[in-house]
Amino acid sequence: MAEDQVKLYGVWASPFNCRVIWALKLKGIAYEYIGEDLSNKSPQLLQYNPVHKKIPVLVHGGKPICESMIIVEYIDEIWPQINPLLPADPYERAQARFWVKFAEEKGSVVWSLFRSIEGREKATKETLEVLEVVENQCLGEKKFFGGDNISIVDIAFGAIFHWLQVIEEIIDLKLLQAEKFPHLHSWINNFRDVPVIKDSLPDHEKLLAFFKARMEKLLASSN
Repeated sequence: MAEDQVKLYGVWASPFNCRVIWALKLKGIAYEYIGEDLSNKSPQLLQYNPVHKKIPVLVHGGKPICESMIIVEYIDEIWPQINPLLPADPYERAQARFWVKFAEEKGSVVWSLFRSIEGREKATKETLEVLEVVENQCLGEKKFFGGDNISIVDIAFGAIFHWLQVIEEIIDLKLLQAEKFPHLHSWINNFRDVPVIKDSLPDHEKLLAFFKARMEKLLASSN
């Protein structure tokens, strides 16, 4: 039925796009995927997100929802019975939202590693600080941020730390080291081993090639 139809406008290499895909697949929700070309955005994308003109955009029953973590929480509220992503307990729910907000605010430092050669030393320091906070204050010895099952916090951080490892490979700098961050290192492996996550991650070599090409464009434009 049209009122139940779910569409996702995204870009395959985007970590923010993957957040929404993970939530939909964890819930078992069927959806139509529309791949966007950000150099030539479709009229539909511009119509559905006229403010930021960005992906991802989820369209449910003809109504658009924008911003990846807002979409993930919307998905959890619409289909709460299947693999709930937010805790039922109000305090634990508030804590989960705190760490999602932390991921949203601090995740940009990871992309600073990629975007700026001049600012890379500062971005490296800030990224290590984020890793230390998440290792010691958020994750601890749990299998996932939510305990035994993937939660909204895993989805938020998964889009940061998986892509961090891609960036590390491109710039030849290892920050997420098993010796220094053992809990985070175990978590990223546990997260990627979940079949829904593993099957939804972009191909590693294709992702590397995509971001290497992006970096070459950035370097060319800065010169």
